[in-house]
Amino acid sequence: MIVTQDLCKIFRTEEIETSALNNVNIHIKKGEFVAIMGPSGCGKSTLLNIIGLLDNPSNGNYIFNEINVSEKSEKQRTKFRKGNIGFIFQSFNLIDELTVFENVELPLVYMGLPASQRKAKVKETLERMNIAHRAKHYPQQLSGGQQQRVAIARAVVTEPKLILADEPTGNLDSRNGSEVMELLKELNQAGTTVIMVTHSVRDAEYADRVIHLFDGQIVSENLKDRESIQKAVESLS
Repeated sequence: MIVTQDLCKIFRTEEIETSALNNVNIHIKKGEFVAIMGPSGCGKSTLLNIIGLLDNPSNGNYIFNEINVSEKSEKQRTKFRKGNIGFIFQSFNLIDELTVFENVELPLVYMGLPASQRKAKVKETLERMNIAHRAKHYPQQLSGGQQQRVAIARAVVTEPKLILADEPTGNLDSRNGSEVMELLKELNQAGTTVIMVTHSVRDAEYADRVIHLFDGQIVSENLKDRESIQKAVESLS
């Protein structure tokens, strides 16, 4: 489903050139749940942003479902992103002025779906995320765990092929974090590919595969059990 070939990302200012990713090659199959780990500044979020078409690589190719999206125009990339990718962030990124229903409905509005179809899809998705009873509430009236459920509902309401999650439990306590991870695992088991950036060894256990980055390069992958993940984290600390 996802292939990167010698992917590089260089950030430049007038005086400084910083290499964030250096010849990163990954292959993620349809339906996989992959966690990306590594110390702060190793390139995890940069890689996720490129996979999510929020940023462009400096060099290399990014292939999504056999389409080389790195060759597409910005307009084409935006359209491709909206139709295929859902995002979940640590900070929830909900709009305070909109209700829960309106926040989840927003991606469907951008897609141009008729109001009747939007209503049905939002209702179904909120029920699936067990947050339908809060549909008329505003984000500031919800707990952190409830806000993340809304954010997940917004990410999946368009039925994307890929969900990208950047530290999805970073602002949650242990109980709410576990509930969010269970939701992501359920979505994955239903067929959605999930790529998650995390510092949490516990969260990484939900993944089928763990990729470790260090200084913009892959240093290990295919870790599954907690002991192996913990040892890899400690070796990169």
